[in-house]
Amino acid sequence: MSSPYRLFLAVTLPLAAFNLINQASRTVMAVIGPVLAIEFALSASELGMLAACLLAAYGVAQLPVGVALDLVGPRRIQAGACLITAAGFAVFALAQGLAGLAVARVILGIGISAALMAVIKANTQWFAPAQVANMTGIAMVVGSLGSVLTTVPVEAALPAFGWRGVFWLLCAASLATAAWIFFSVRDKPSAGPRRTLAAEAAVTGRILGSRRFWRFGPAAAMLSVMNFAYLGLWAGPWLRDVAGYDGVTRAHTLLLYTIALMMGGWAVGWAGSRAQARGLPAILVPTLCTAGLVAAQVGLMLQPTHALAVIGLWALFAFCAAGGPTAYIAVGQMFPVEQTARIATAINTLTLCGAFALQAAIGVILDLWPRNAAGGWDANAYSAALAISAVVHLLVAGAAAFAHGRR
Repeated sequence: MSSPYRLFLAVTLPLAAFNLINQASRTVMAVIGPVLAIEFALSASELGMLAACLLAAYGVAQLPVGVALDLVGPRRIQAGACLITAAGFAVFALAQGLAGLAVARVILGIGISAALMAVIKANTQWFAPAQVANMTGIAMVVGSLGSVLTTVPVEAALPAFGWRGVFWLLCAASLATAAWIFFSVRDKPSAGPRRTLAAEAAVTGRILGSRRFWRFGPAAAMLSVMNFAYLGLWAGPWLRDVAGYDGVTRAHTLLLYTIALMMGGWAVGWAGSRAQARGLPAILVPTLCTAGLVAAQVGLMLQPTHALAVIGLWALFAFCAAGGPTAYIAVGQMFPVEQTARIATAINTLTLCGAFALQAAIGVILDLWPRNAAGGWDANAYSAALAISAVVHLLVAGAAAFAHGRR
């Protein structure tokens, strides 16, 4: 199992398949969120908090997951996580109210907490440094299929299966993926003596106390924060309330979003590896993605309604937001390779805390305006939320650029 092709099929692909489920668990809310809001009479704040419950649990689990991945390896951690995720989907499918839905989202957050990090950890173990971003980018294409499946296919399945049936299907997929990972993935034996849990925890403490981490980690996280917050929930309502799209048109637009996300995952990973192979800074490509993502937010603030403008801006948003994993890798390579999972999970903790805060804050902002006649939210409220997210993104990116200039 030495060729890159065989390594990808045996190690990266099964882990990427679980990242597909990870993506689906987050993005399915963009399609079923409006359905849940009507069925359970949820306000924007309640819907935002429901979506954010997953991110809160996801974030709390990150640091322990990073230690576990570095200490135990991706195979057993991910196989067990798949079973927890299956339980979360089952609880969601059986829920009879907001409390049950929230508990299910918390379970799901814990279950999917290692999905992306396990891919990065395994790729770092088995591939050369200049190949890691490219292989991870390809894995992100596979993972992004989860977002594709939760757009038009889910919208088409709702009349026949209902939203509960969709979650039972996701439960079955999680169980199948658990078996695939357990029997296919191999962990690369670590060199030297086995490290203790106390020693691993101490390393995590040193990472969190590192000035380098705090200079670059938040900027790396912001790309994924925006993707989590908008594709995870608010892109769907924006398309309804600002662009005026019905359910089918929204689903098709979100499908195009996820295709752009897939293309971005591959293209940004490839560009990151090429830039690094040519001696350019690994952080260069994620920085360009940041500029594009801020531009997309500014464009959406202007409340476009023409189809080309709407699709183009959301496609740009998705393409640039796909630079998150490449940014994780760029920051991770500033630290020793044996700390890869902990660096990635530490950044992901920032990502998830930021996404939780942003998703919930957008709901609060939307509720500051009166609801429209159709029961949606005011277009100006969305513009206010986008303005705030763009300013925060610029401040974080500016701080990283200033720190890089002083190095």
